[in-house]
Amino acid sequence: MRRVPDPRDRPDAIHLARDPATGVETIRARFVGHAYDLHRHDEWLVGVTDRGVQDFLCRGVRRRSTPGRVILMEPQEAHDGQAGAAGGFAYRMLYLPQPWLRDALPGRPGLPGFRESLTDDPPLATAIRRAWASIARPAPRLVRDAALQDLAARIGMQSGVVEPVLRQGRDQRIARRARDCLHETWAEEIGADALARAAGAADRFQLARAFRAAYGSAPHAYLVQLRLVRARALLAGGEGPAAVAAACGFADQSHLGRWFRRAYGVTPGAYRACCTGVPDTTPPPR
Repeated sequence: MRRVPDPRDRPDAIHLARDPATGVETIRARFVGHAYDLHRHDEWLVGVTDRGVQDFLCRGVRRRSTPGRVILMEPQEAHDGQAGAAGGFAYRMLYLPQPWLRDALPGRPGLPGFRESLTDDPPLATAIRRAWASIARPAPRLVRDAALQDLAARIGMQSGVVEPVLRQGRDQRIARRARDCLHETWAEEIGADALARAAGAADRFQLARAFRAAYGSAPHAYLVQLRLVRARALLAGGEGPAAVAAACGFADQSHLGRWFRRAYGVTPGAYRACCTGVPDTTPPPR
């Protein structure tokens, strides 16, 4: 009897593409089990689940996306990813740079705010698939522009323009000052005690509690994610992984590689090659 292939036997796979004119990036991925650790992006994320159950944490709540459902995430929203059922899952996603989306939504006083991180919106799902295909396969410039503009219009219909509000209170002010300090000094080494003093916390323990309550992670984990976002931008610009590791506060190229793959599912060299077409020829570290 001929054996029917089990989808769980298929290896994980990721396909990346980038539109140089807009900076919009696309991914199509398939995972059998664990996909990503908790991480953040500097872009707006819009995606659709193609197959299986896509389980992810966002805004402190676990979500389960099934085929056709739309995933929406704002910049710096922490999230992870894994299979929610046997057989794994597949999805496609677009990473929309903040300046591009701002320009693509004329007449608005600010950028959109997603009311939910998981929703049912068939027209938006269709727009995501068309925009993805126009970049990943790639289509003529006019076709890509039309597909991306249609996507931006659908995002505008689905979302409202909102300003994020952090509740007032001493702990919230401490968390916000610590976050601002990390954004200003992301490439430098700063200890927990020094960060607590800069934020006005009584000690590192108060800082840790306040920061986790406000942003869903410890200050150090947030700092690593800031560095990964910066490393991603430098790699997309053509910098080599070793230079990026040094510039972004990682101990060495191997240290960057471990964190980058856990967050994004690919190596720094593979991501750079996708964005620039230049393969990474740096010898692997010994």
